Amino acid sequence: MTGSGAIRLGISSCLLGNPVRYDGGHQHDRYLTDTLGQYVAFVPVCPEAECGLGVPRETMRLVGDPEHPRLLTTRSGQDHTERMLAWAGRRVEELSQQELHGFIFKSRSPSSGMERVKVYTEGGGVKKSGVGLFARAFMARFPLLPVEDEGRLHDPELRDNFITRIFACKRWRDFLASSPTPGGLVAFHTAHKLLIMAHSETLYRAMGRLVAHAKEYSSAELLSTYGDLLMEALRFKTTVKKNVNVLMHMLGYFKHLLSTDEKQEMLEVIAEYKSEYLPLIVPVTMLNHYVRKYNEDYLGGQFYLHPHPVELKLRNHA
Repeated sequence: MTGSGAIRLGISSCLLGNPVRYDGGHQHDRYLTDTLGQYVAFVPVCPEAECGLGVPRETMRLVGDPEHPRLLTTRSGQDHTERMLAWAGRRVEELSQQELHGFIFKSRSPSSGMERVKVYTEGGGVKKSGVGLFARAFMARFPLLPVEDEGRLHDPELRDNFITRIFACKRWRDFLASSPTPGGLVAFHTAHKLLIMAHSETLYRAMGRLVAHAKEYSSAELLSTYGDLLMEALRFKTTVKKNVNVLMHMLGYFKHLLSTDEKQEMLEVIAEYKSEYLPLIVPVTMLNHYVRKYNEDYLGGQFYLHPHPVELKLRNHA
């Protein structure tokens, strides 16, 4: 996916290999550029360089109240808080025109860290409860947009969740751009039912009720509420228990089609996944096989079976 049709991700510029860090270096992340980069278009952002602090520059840190910290240089004590906040306010509005589908922040950065950033207190202590000034402004402006930092993306489950969300966000934005109708919303929801169920059964039910009573809402209210619920639901991580529930639900569609041996084999594979002896890709691959073999159109249209490109290998971990 390239050009205007690509998933657009904001990203801390140093993660792309750009030499914008305080010492003129970078933090190039090869997974992001070489693997994920095949499917997304990156929009680089460096708060320190873009707000005029230059390269190289004195290192900075957050100081004071973790909820309202100041951004000070570590050696000279210069306060760049107001400069950063003013720039961040302008930049997030500029980014609102970029139609981003998510953002990847630089972990632990006093400007771009999304969580657990060090905040130095007046008494000389350190609290790992801060949020970088730009990251805080961005997340406040786009509260439901998928965000992660490159450190957390080393966790296979968090990586799977984030990438599932950005692909779902892209599909939802494409749907909104297609002159959506109530019937189109029903089709969109139908194709995402099992994916939503695997993340939050509570919100899955709420979204089903919303779609069923679509005529009670204006089009704008319906689409806004549904989109918010979709992104909120997918923020919940899947678990082995949730996936087993979905897998068994899908198996039910084949109860009159599978042979006794096929059904037993499928049950054994699901049990081995439940015991964490097999990765999720194994039962999913088998179900995809039966979907094709028995022409099960409903399941064939479920994004649960293919939420993102298989080449990303996100379901290969146990």
